[in-house]
Amino acid sequence: MSIERVQAYFEEKRIADRIRVFDSSSATVALAAQALGCEECRIAKTLSFHVDERVVLVVAAGDVKIDNPKYKAQFGTKAKMLSFEEAPVLIGHAVGGVCPFAVNDGVEVYLDVSLKRFKTVFPACGSSNSAIEVTLEELENLSFPKGWIDVCKQV
Repeated sequence: MSIERVQAYFEEKRIADRIRVFDSSSATVALAAQALGCEECRIAKTLSFHVDERVVLVVAAGDVKIDNPKYKAQFGTKAKMLSFEEAPVLIGHAVGGVCPFAVNDGVEVYLDVSLKRFKTVFPACGSSNSAIEVTLEELENLSFPKGWIDVCKQV
């Protein structure tokens, strides 16, 4: 399971004890916010896309949506999300638990500026019932993003 992959990665970083595992699902922004007792906007959702032959993850605030013109300007193509079947194979995590940590080689991670209004956010940890609270600096250090981008509609 991919939560074990993330757990092993976080053990190397000495933060595995910060992973929160829930009895209920946290597979959607609403469910994650409910499980954590926080606002939906603080959930760091990880969206997965095909960009030509590449797999791209965009980590964004839970209350925003992709802005298609901004996305096309950034990546030079229309937004095309990975399917439920493709995600575990291409990323290493299934939909509902997709996160920017311990992903397959070659997967590109980008952080959307919609996250910058928060001190801490809650991304998943590879399963549909897990999350971790991280600062933006920790998110950067743990996910090795190619950069910060602006591809979401402003709230």
